[in-house]
Amino acid sequence: MTKDEDMGEKLTAPPDFSGPTARRRFTDVIFTLLLWMMWISMTGLGIYAMQNGDYRLILYPLDYAGNLPRIRVAISRAEFRPHAWTLATYDAQKVCGTEKGSIDMTDYPYLYYVNDYSGGVCVKRCPNLNGKADPYTLVTYDGLYQVSGSFVTDADISVANYSALGNNTLICTADSCYPDGDPERAYTSAGVNRGKGYSWFAVDTYELMWRCVFTDEGTAALNAVVNPNGNGTDPIIDMATQNENIRAGYDVWHNLFGDLWVTRYYIVAFGFGAPIVVGFIYAYMMRMPGVLPIMVWASIFATVGIFFFGGYYAGATASVWDSADPQVYTDQEINIATYASYALYAAGGILVLLFLFMRTRIQLAMGCVKEASKAMIQMPLIICFPVLQGLGFLAFMTAWTVYSVNIASMGEFSTKTYAAATVQISVRSFEFSDFVERCGWYMLFCFVWSGQFILALGQIVFAMAVAKWYFARDKSTIGNSTVLASISTSIIYHTGTAAFGSLIIAIIKMIRSFIAYLQRKAEEMNSSIAKCILCCFQCCFFCLEKCMKFLNKNAYIQTAIFGSSFCTSAKEAFFLILRNAARVAAITYVSGGVVFVGKIFITTFTTGIAYLAIEKYLSEQLYSAIGPLFFIAVASWFIAGMFMCVYDMGIATILQCFVADEEMFSPDQRYAEGGLIAWVDSQK
Repeated sequence: MTKDEDMGEKLTAPPDFSGPTARRRFTDVIFTLLLWMMWISMTGLGIYAMQNGDYRLILYPLDYAGNLPRIRVAISRAEFRPHAWTLATYDAQKVCGTEKGSIDMTDYPYLYYVNDYSGGVCVKRCPNLNGKADPYTLVTYDGLYQVSGSFVTDADISVANYSALGNNTLICTADSCYPDGDPERAYTSAGVNRGKGYSWFAVDTYELMWRCVFTDEGTAALNAVVNPNGNGTDPIIDMATQNENIRAGYDVWHNLFGDLWVTRYYIVAFGFGAPIVVGFIYAYMMRMPGVLPIMVWASIFATVGIFFFGGYYAGATASVWDSADPQVYTDQEINIATYASYALYAAGGILVLLFLFMRTRIQLAMGCVKEASKAMIQMPLIICFPVLQGLGFLAFMTAWTVYSVNIASMGEFSTKTYAAATVQISVRSFEFSDFVERCGWYMLFCFVWSGQFILALGQIVFAMAVAKWYFARDKSTIGNSTVLASISTSIIYHTGTAAFGSLIIAIIKMIRSFIAYLQRKAEEMNSSIAKCILCCFQCCFFCLEKCMKFLNKNAYIQTAIFGSSFCTSAKEAFFLILRNAARVAAITYVSGGVVFVGKIFITTFTTGIAYLAIEKYLSEQLYSAIGPLFFIAVASWFIAGMFMCVYDMGIATILQCFVADEEMFSPDQRYAEGGLIAWVDSQK
């Protein structure tokens, strides 16, 4: 065993080494226990919140009053400037669909809007008037106010009983809401006030998230009677127009959903199936002579070109600014653009020299990329493991979301009522105790640690499968069963290592979150010094997080190969990278370029084919192909990302296996295949 004082000890092969060790032990068990304790405590906290909180306070609509008032609500127009807002605070809750407060709203879960300010009353059901409107019936804070000619009954619109508010409720009268029984005068009355009062006409609606939204048919029928010529409108959008806009937005979504339904099979085929097939084709193409170098060097030249183009653009911009008469930009701004141009040219030149110096390492990186392609093709099931990860994260997110919403509802719920002209509306307000705030921070920590753990465990699985492929003398024995064995081995023996590494990332992320919280406070205090210092801290911890993620990934590869604990693996990985810094730098850059080029290729190819197919077979049945193609592109991008992330981890594993292979064995005993060895020999 040799030792370099600055580079650490070189790796030595364990006795009878024939690939990733089969005789494993449980690693970092304490962190497995901590992870389970975190999940159990999160569940206990969630159950406590479900028993003491009420998610309906967060999700259900709030009626116009919000609280029993301590002060008067009947506010005269003269007391306020037009559209000016004042604040009043109250002490009891009335949320539609709940029994909170002095009025039981359990049987009235829906909100019917009575003004443009989102003020409304709780109703038993959203009224279905078959596309009609009743201009002789007003829905008010005090129930229904009707005059001669109305056809709506209490069965059509059943408003909750607000009589407990007593004289504090704004009540419609003939003078305030319906002068002379004329719908047009009612529209401009103090009570309706063109949609800014405390009552509105009975209109046909549909239900959306416990809110009653007016249909365009009902709105049109109402306009024909109460506002046929648009009389009396003002700069604030009126109630009818508001709901027409809502309906227009609904129609957009309706058309989109219709197009998605018509193209559902195409979306599944081209958005999910095709990217996987194209991904395998892409991996196979990378093995073909001449294809990989073109893709890699194209990404390198593109990077250099971006810097030179940026330099040219900055210089040209500075020249235009300088020659302008009269001069619009200051000399300082022109100098900054000029210096930026020089800096970009210099950076591009440095990259050219760097790539020339590292060309042999880049050629080695291409060899690793080709080997990773072979591994992916021989173990196709490894591409599907991210789907299992996604399902696990979805299950966690479902429970976490339920717990978090209930915790948020444990705050001291109140409403703040804003008044403008003759109307009031209420909005939710929560005051959180120190306990609830600490619970919120803890739930954020649970979310971050669990998400990072799922990613870390996946990296160990990928690394173990690829390492088994690399260190197999007879690679025909490697297949999907290798992936299944890697999954079971990783879960049984190395969840602690994944938990340890992910905990480090979670702690760094929590520190960054707390710094972001302090940054917001500094912004509120308008403290420039504090903002500058916190920004520097945020930048430092961002860099630390990136470094730790890189080190963790390589530590997981060591764990996958040798079955060692996290600390041992991290130390060995660090010195192994240090002894091969040039190779690691080159392959990191090249693999990043290959991953990005692969994602772009897979996404554009599948979306393009989908467009041709949809235009040929479904163009006459669609409102627009843009929506389905957008969903196909997004799905293809994520599937391509899933495929190429596995690819990226495979490349990193191949690299570490190769350099470990070099250190542990003599040339005649190495596991590297002839193609990779020949590639390395040709590049010296």
